[in-house]
Amino acid sequence: MMRPMAPSDKGLADNKGQTADTTVQTADSAMQTNATTVTPSPSFTRPRGKAPKPSLTWEKRLWAQGHRFVAGVDEVGRGAWAGPLTVGVVVLAPPPCRTPSGLRDSKQLVEEVRERLFDPLSRWCTSWAVGHAGPHECDSLGMTASLRLATRRAFGQLPAEFLPEAVILDGNFDYVTPVSAPSLFDEEDGTLPDWAPSVQMVIKGDAKCSSVAAASVLAKVTRDRLMRADADSYPPFEFDRNKGYPSPTHQRALRGYGLTAIHRRSWVYVDNLPWR
Repeated sequence: MMRPMAPSDKGLADNKGQTADTTVQTADSAMQTNATTVTPSPSFTRPRGKAPKPSLTWEKRLWAQGHRFVAGVDEVGRGAWAGPLTVGVVVLAPPPCRTPSGLRDSKQLVEEVRERLFDPLSRWCTSWAVGHAGPHECDSLGMTASLRLATRRAFGQLPAEFLPEAVILDGNFDYVTPVSAPSLFDEEDGTLPDWAPSVQMVIKGDAKCSSVAAASVLAKVTRDRLMRADADSYPPFEFDRNKGYPSPTHQRALRGYGLTAIHRRSWVYVDNLPWR
């Protein structure tokens, strides 16, 4: 059965241009006022080889400024065609135990290593949480609002005494700071009404900052487990292997079987499917 694409669907304009490697950049990022961005020096080029080890340099700076609890934040699943958008939060307080051996940005680690790191990382941090926005929310709210929603849900799961005063965020788009004027597509959430941390954005923060790298691993493993659990319900799509990203097998299954209940339906790839 064909599903009509109504132009009035919420979030449609936000999602139509999404592809597997889309980066969310919206005009409302200019509204953020308490965030700073750290970019790498253009004169420095790291030689190819092993992935760089993240450190606690940025966390220590924030502790030195008087922030007791510092959180690293990262998202996974933004470019997937199926499954949730997931945000991980890792809270650290000084002095943390030694960073677990092998910690890297989750994209630099194979699945077996990420799984092996999961328990040591969850014990290492002061507190941690993961929040999700489902595929139907990605469609109805749009990716920017869904990213904020998953982030609020993650922070909302932290014990109140561990809510961070400062946040290190991977990338250059601040989706942590509460917006002063929520858009039509921002779902109201009263769980953190008075919480507005200082946000420092770090380009490639998941490769540089230990808290952000840990958040990326915990979020990735949590989301991967959800996708493996869903794989049994949709065998042709091999979600246990591709985790909802557009692998060749995934794309062939879409052409043969159409969309599943966990697909994002407002993205441009849907327009070329014979079955919806």
